[in-house]
Amino acid sequence: MMSAADLMSAALGVAFLSLAVAQLMCMIRLVLGPNTGDRILALDTMVINALGLVIVLGIHQGVRIYFEVSLLIAMLGFVSTVALARFILRGDIIE
Repeated sequence: MMSAADLMSAALGVAFLSLAVAQLMCMIRLVLGPNTGDRILALDTMVINALGLVIVLGIHQGVRIYFEVSLLIAMLGFVSTVALARFILRGDIIE
């Protein structure tokens, strides 16, 4: 029977591996995307995957600063996605 620490280590390994694979798949979509909308969506999904990787790393190492960093990454990811979409649609970011 597995102990709680072994089970947590295995779960974190699976989570890290699945997020890394998802990140690679988004990178492929970013390069091969047929149109600009797919590329913007791939970038946004890469931000979410990076956020998940930072959180999994924080849980694994037991350091709380990673959770604060994840909040900053989430805010910057949202703002950058909106700015990029606005630039693509209108040609400028500031009206």
